[in-house]
Amino acid sequence: MSTYAPRHTPSAFSTPASTTLFRRLTWEGTVPLEVRVDAKELPANSDRGLECYYMQAPRVSYLPLLVPEIKRFLMDVVFDEAAARVIKEEDWWFESEEGSLLKWHWSIGLIYDNHTITASLRNNSSSSQITPLRLVLHLASPPTDKLLLSPSTDACKQAFMGQLKEADFMRWGSTKRMTGLRKAEQDGLWEGIKEHNFDEYWRVAAKVTPTTTPTRSTSPPPPPSSASMHTRPPSADPGSTAAPDRDGAYSVRSVPVRIYLPDGPVLQDLVPPVLEDGTVHTLAKFLATHLPLLFPPGKPPLAYALVQGVHAPPDAEMAWLGACMPSADGWVNVCVGILRDARVGRF
Repeated sequence: MSTYAPRHTPSAFSTPASTTLFRRLTWEGTVPLEVRVDAKELPANSDRGLECYYMQAPRVSYLPLLVPEIKRFLMDVVFDEAAARVIKEEDWWFESEEGSLLKWHWSIGLIYDNHTITASLRNNSSSSQITPLRLVLHLASPPTDKLLLSPSTDACKQAFMGQLKEADFMRWGSTKRMTGLRKAEQDGLWEGIKEHNFDEYWRVAAKVTPTTTPTRSTSPPPPPSSASMHTRPPSADPGSTAAPDRDGAYSVRSVPVRIYLPDGPVLQDLVPPVLEDGTVHTLAKFLATHLPLLFPPGKPPLAYALVQGVHAPPDAEMAWLGACMPSADGWVNVCVGILRDARVGRF
């Protein structure tokens, strides 16, 4: 079984301590996976008692980045030398235990949350017990007509960079911040994901991701226990006379957000951090606007929202979520589940 240990190295960027705390908690999140080779595709002379591999995978990672580790296990333990010579890694692809194709361009955390919610509906269960996501690994014949991307690390990197640029456009109305990065910096974003290195990734990502409070280079960031963890910058409060923070989370044009419904479509719209009446845009207002039947205003909700595997509170501000809990590709992924019991997941 494999686990990914967090790396604690000195940070080279200046960000409020409370923001860095939540970003690190998100980064260090993992999900349990069970990877089993399709029994019909196991080569001859394979050890059929060991074709299953368990691992704790980083939420921010992607399936193609796990293939080398899974391959090492299979080559060392399951396949014989003859099979190892003929099997081609580029032909590998994954399905869920139920036979659904898994999207290579989705982060592992998003796949896990969406699948867990969908499976709970199919099983008519609302259990909150954490169970491994069971994946079936196919060794040949990828269905290229159904897969959005070819099963390769390079294709996944291209999709990842495309998502970062789209998120950049959603926030600022242009992709200048992303395209203004040097190639080495853009590559550093992907290398941070590959190596699961928090500081390497955020050293660059901090240049395109908004902050929750104005950054002052002449003063140290506030400690985690300070009131800044629970308050917005003065420029975000209605009626404030403070100068707006150009790089602040409450100054963006729109927070990059997507709603994922179980077995349903993916919804995307402009999500301003502050509404026209001057009030701060919260998760409750956002969901009531886009899913009023599931989140009726003034009534108990019929659904719940997961962000990075956490039941998000209704008063969470969209701007804060965009700065502190986005996926590595810059998007806030809101997975919506249906309540089976009023006591489970209620806001």
